[in-house]
Amino acid sequence: MKARSIILFVIVSFLFSNKMWGQMQVSDEIKPPVAEKIPQELTTHDQTRIDNYFWMNQRDDPKVIEYLNAENEYTSAIMKHTEELQEKLYNEIIGRIKQDDQSVPYKKNGYYYYTRYEEGKEYPIYCRKKESLDAEEEIMLNVNDMAEGYAYYAVAGLSVSPDNKMIAFGVDTLSRRNYDIYIKNLETGELLDHKITKTTGGSVWANDNKTLFYTRKDEHTLRAFKIFKHKIDEAEKSDVVVYHETDEEFSTFVYKTKSDKYIVIGSSQTVSDEYRFLDADNPEGEFKVIQPRERNLEYNVSHFGDSFYIVTNLNAKNFKVVKTSVDRTSKENWEDVIPNRDDVLVEGIDIFKDYLVVQEKSNALDRIRVINWNGKDDYYIDFQDEVYTARVSNNPDYSTDLVRFYYTSLVTPGSTYDFNMNSKERELLKQEEVLGGYNPDEYMTKRLFANSDDGTSIPISIVYKKSFPINGDNPLLLYGYGSYGYSMSPFFRSSILSLLDRGFIYAIAHIRGGQEMGRDWYDDGKLLNKMNTFTDFIDCAEFLIEEKYTNPDKLFIYGGSAGGLLVGAVVNMAPQLFKGAMAAVPFVDVVTTMLDDSIPLTTFEYDEWGNPNDKVYYDYMLSYSPYDQVKAQDYPNMLITTGYHDSQVQYWEPAKWVAKLREMKTDNNVLLFDCDMDSGHGGASGRFKAYKKTALQYAFMLDLIGIKE
Repeated sequence: MKARSIILFVIVSFLFSNKMWGQMQVSDEIKPPVAEKIPQELTTHDQTRIDNYFWMNQRDDPKVIEYLNAENEYTSAIMKHTEELQEKLYNEIIGRIKQDDQSVPYKKNGYYYYTRYEEGKEYPIYCRKKESLDAEEEIMLNVNDMAEGYAYYAVAGLSVSPDNKMIAFGVDTLSRRNYDIYIKNLETGELLDHKITKTTGGSVWANDNKTLFYTRKDEHTLRAFKIFKHKIDEAEKSDVVVYHETDEEFSTFVYKTKSDKYIVIGSSQTVSDEYRFLDADNPEGEFKVIQPRERNLEYNVSHFGDSFYIVTNLNAKNFKVVKTSVDRTSKENWEDVIPNRDDVLVEGIDIFKDYLVVQEKSNALDRIRVINWNGKDDYYIDFQDEVYTARVSNNPDYSTDLVRFYYTSLVTPGSTYDFNMNSKERELLKQEEVLGGYNPDEYMTKRLFANSDDGTSIPISIVYKKSFPINGDNPLLLYGYGSYGYSMSPFFRSSILSLLDRGFIYAIAHIRGGQEMGRDWYDDGKLLNKMNTFTDFIDCAEFLIEEKYTNPDKLFIYGGSAGGLLVGAVVNMAPQLFKGAMAAVPFVDVVTTMLDDSIPLTTFEYDEWGNPNDKVYYDYMLSYSPYDQVKAQDYPNMLITTGYHDSQVQYWEPAKWVAKLREMKTDNNVLLFDCDMDSGHGGASGRFKAYKKTALQYAFMLDLIGIKE
């Protein structure tokens, strides 16, 4: 192995000296890893790229592990002088969290369900009480006990049988989002003696209490591609495939309607959906297609009475609500309930006996609309803040007049309300408790608008502490995402207080590629319009500088996953704007990844990024791919984090990116890479452990601007 070894120069020095404000700097005493260059020719469309670090995709190769460990050691050495600050930040952050906490209970099928946490414990305890909140507590799953001995442990997809006697749940111990499903007898506390492997974690009970439907993942691509039927008194090998999604661009899933009447199989990709349904009383029956898939036809399905209610983009750019009889489900029979509106995006619906509740977005703000089926009442729930998030929450009961929703803003801790749709009165059931004396009146939040080069107005949500004057000398952290149509609604994060209380401004750039301003906002930031995502973000950064919120010596940027692509692209395009950049699990090797259909998510995402087997998309993707566009220039200080077991963005993308940046960059700024060898795309499991990474990121920024405490 030594003959093949990477050339590594890692000298861990505990005598690291800092000459300027006590900041981290490149030092003669601590050398960064230098990755071995093994040229790999990659030829597509008669064009050859040379990838010197292609070898890093050999998972579990000792040479790869050695390199990742060397990078981790280097980061630890460079950041060693901030260890006390990191510990202080970590204790601050978790010190604001109420450790013995509990969720607001909801009632379903005769039981109140809730999740609680115990002092000092990392994992949730899933509980229920029969009929009354005064009844004796039943602990269904204590994940703290289950996780003992594991570096990573995640439970997902809890599903209780209709007779309330069994619970099915998924367990992932590797952070690859590949779950084994277990079934527990809630009366005896015993696990059944078999498990179901390689699943998405979720499952759905038929009404016979002994049949489960679940989704299996392809072993290599991790694409959810088959729906199985499982009998709880039989082994996994007897399970029957009820649906096989053969189109590699589609992923499949299964759920039960709120009415408990139907089992529904969905199959989706970026611009197309298809659903089929089965009477939950007849698990041996055949699924019936609602509307066959068509390109550019998206829809999703809810059930009420004798009808399916469908949210769709059929002749509706911003989506609309239609209904159709369960006996005549094809699109020719769809009748408009809420038509398309150019300035309002329909995001989803929730159905009650007397009301239809619609989740909408307009002008980058959430709206909740309440419509009485009798046609006499149609209104919006009122929200007073300038910048906020309001989402319909868990509402399993059809017959109630109460709709539960979740409300938060950059200064308002997460709040759960019950809203009476008849009287229009709201009751605050719980607001996230922030320990340590948090006062929202000490902070200011507002919405700004930056103008892009093409004249588009880009919303920015900001928050800062009022006691710090806005004078152009403020440190500022700018966050962005801008992909998949995901809207980055502003929400409260108690951890951000550690920055705000030290003079930082926190800002969210609502750039194109999300869906904050409607469906066009998404379409204008994907495929051959993807460059708008990056230029919007740069325009937001320049606006914040011009308006004296910050300056290039104190401006930091952050993004994760596709947001990491954003960070990678903009530091190539405008590195002079930023003091520092942080990218988490970043999707940065766009062209090579999208050419490899064996990698998870590749084929599923052709309609998001394009298919580089088509030269038009190949050329365009190559023009912004962060790894391919690294060049000999100065870069900001950078901290890049990932997880070795990441199933969505493979660890080698950021690893290669860091190696190439080290080779090409002309500055003397710090470049750090942290690879968590125990986690995946979502980071560490547990309630508090992930904040260690947050403390590292905060210390990285604070140290660079000379804040030591």
